[in-house]
Amino acid sequence: MRILVINGPNINMLGIREPEIYGKATYADLVELIKTEAEALKVSVEFFQSNHEGAIVDAIQDAYGKVDGIVINPAAYTHTSVALLDAVKAVGIPTVEVHISDPDTRDEFRRISYIRNACIATIKGKGFAGYTEAMRLLVKGAE
Repeated sequence: MRILVINGPNINMLGIREPEIYGKATYADLVELIKTEAEALKVSVEFFQSNHEGAIVDAIQDAYGKVDGIVINPAAYTHTSVALLDAVKAVGIPTVEVHISDPDTRDEFRRISYIRNACIATIKGKGFAGYTEAMRLLVKGAE
């Protein structure tokens, strides 16, 4: 099984950006955690991070026919991007939406998720562990 992990804007700033919300672990720490889980699950994993909406749309479209599942943290684009929603719908790849924090407990505008309508599940507020939970969910769904 092949899983693509996509992270949106400012996720590359983990460990620096609002550590009281996102913790002190870095993006590199997140990647290592996911790689370790991928080995345990016996799946291959690829990573993509961008601060640019169109680049994320391109990554989703490029995944068509190449990956079996997507784990996506669209970050701020969660609340604004119909383009990401449409891209996930277009490719039809099982996708799990992940958020390190729980957006529903934060600013009111963060409670809106456009992409959620195209995802098989949403995992929020579980820190980095949300990514590994999403991977296990995709693997279980593929069995």
